[in-house]
Amino acid sequence: MQLVPPEPAQPAQTPDNAALAAPSASSEPGAAPEPHPVSPPAGDELTLHAAGLRLPVHVNARGLSLGILATIACIFALQWAQKFFVPLLLGIFIAYTLNPVVRWLERWHVKRVVGATLVTALILGAMGGTFYRLQGEFFNIIDELPALTHKVTKILTSSSGERSTIQQVQQAAAEIERAASNATGGGERKAIQKRTQSVPPVPAAGSNIRVMDWVLAGSVGLATFLSQATMVVFLVFFLLLAGDTFKRKLVKLTGPSLTRKKVTVHILDDMNNAIQAYMFMLLVTNVLLALLTWAALRAIGLENAGAWAAFAGVAHVVPYFGPLLITIATGAVAFFQFESLRMVILVAGSSLGIATLVGMVVTTWMTGKIAKMNPAAVFVSLLFWGWLWGMWGLLLGVPVVVVLKVVAERVEGMEVLAELLGE
Repeated sequence: MQLVPPEPAQPAQTPDNAALAAPSASSEPGAAPEPHPVSPPAGDELTLHAAGLRLPVHVNARGLSLGILATIACIFALQWAQKFFVPLLLGIFIAYTLNPVVRWLERWHVKRVVGATLVTALILGAMGGTFYRLQGEFFNIIDELPALTHKVTKILTSSSGERSTIQQVQQAAAEIERAASNATGGGERKAIQKRTQSVPPVPAAGSNIRVMDWVLAGSVGLATFLSQATMVVFLVFFLLLAGDTFKRKLVKLTGPSLTRKKVTVHILDDMNNAIQAYMFMLLVTNVLLALLTWAALRAIGLENAGAWAAFAGVAHVVPYFGPLLITIATGAVAFFQFESLRMVILVAGSSLGIATLVGMVVTTWMTGKIAKMNPAAVFVSLLFWGWLWGMWGLLLGVPVVVVLKVVAERVEGMEVLAELLGE
């Protein structure tokens, strides 16, 4: 196979070009011929010289730079507009999940506005009924907070009135500084003694603890959560009411080409099926985990087992980090109630075992069947979305990655992303 094209035929030798082609008088016999000068590449074309071959490599430096800047700007825009995008995505995913129910009601000659209202009211009623059923246990947990605070204080401060662990650590640091001051000059010794004396003492166990800031921050967070939840409810209702309106508009905006319309329809259908299957999987696995956790904690004898089981079902929505949070929370509650290391290991081990069984076996198997994604890529994407949006990013990270994978499989030029996210 010939890699280099044949050189063009040389023109006929004339006196003029013969004189030009003749070697210069200054050249010595046997000297190597001078290399021909290579013109620099034009534009963004780079040239690789390997074994006498000139291989052009086209690099669109301007487009690459603009793409990097656009990606950074998009990331900062997503982080800045978190309070807008989080309710929007959550409402879209919930609406996609509930849309088959409304469509099934339409087949039974129920108007869409009535079906959307019934489905929204049914979801709100189920959530309200669950909270009403477990409100006693949640209020018991709140009422036990002073007793838990007293137990924590008892752990940090001995019952004989000795100094707390924090005070002992502070005194040890002061002793180290005092010992180091013996090898220093008088001015440095005085400065260290002055700094040691200026350290404020740790308040005693019986002193007042300012928790109003925590209460105020919790109240503000609760108000923000309720306002965003209200926005999500209204968004879900209006999206269910709209039906396939936005789908038809997106297909229309793709242009007059029939090929583009078909690709857009396939992308929207795949997104619809993937989101519905994933959200249904979350519903099944989290309800199963809540029931198993309630049965295990009640058999062990942990107080308010229903409330902690509901917390476990909600926390397990967050992949990987949810089971860890469940284990820590139930282990801490068991320590405060039983004050026994054996019971802590039993409760925390039961919670971790159930979360591992449901998460690693059922959830992983169903996720592989639904999305066929690479677990490592999913974990990295969860780290990114968690850094970007916190707990909400961990909750919405997997559905967003599922949507990106579906789009990348259908859009030309995004094959690299589809390959990275695929199995």
